[in-house]
Amino acid sequence: MTPRPRPEGRLVRSYVVTDGRAHPTRNTLDLVTLLIGATDLSLSGLNPEKRRMMELCRHGALSLAEVAGHLRLPVSVTKVLVADLMDSGHIVTRAPAPTIEWTHAGGPPSAARPSDARILQEVLDGLRARL
Repeated sequence: MTPRPRPEGRLVRSYVVTDGRAHPTRNTLDLVTLLIGATDLSLSGLNPEKRRMMELCRHGALSLAEVAGHLRLPVSVTKVLVADLMDSGHIVTRAPAPTIEWTHAGGPPSAARPSDARILQEVLDGLRARL
């Protein structure tokens, strides 16, 4: 893991931020997992990265990828910190809301979800049309 600069200009290694751990306590987190911060719990005792994460997530749901970007932390480090905050009850996670699929002509959403084969065929047709 590469060191990252602190606002004060000091470098902090990622393993210091995670207390030497490389893996989260939960294996349920991915880039689009939504994080929601509890508003009724104290932030005392949390390290600076966890405090900043809580400040971000208390104002609404953010994806794990967004939080990692805001904190300028690797996703692997962010997952460890999120798992810690989940274990302490500071953060609740949700799966992202399903997206509405629009037809390729830009019309209203289709009633049925297209099959993977149809999607792949449309991508292939589009690529062939560009070549």
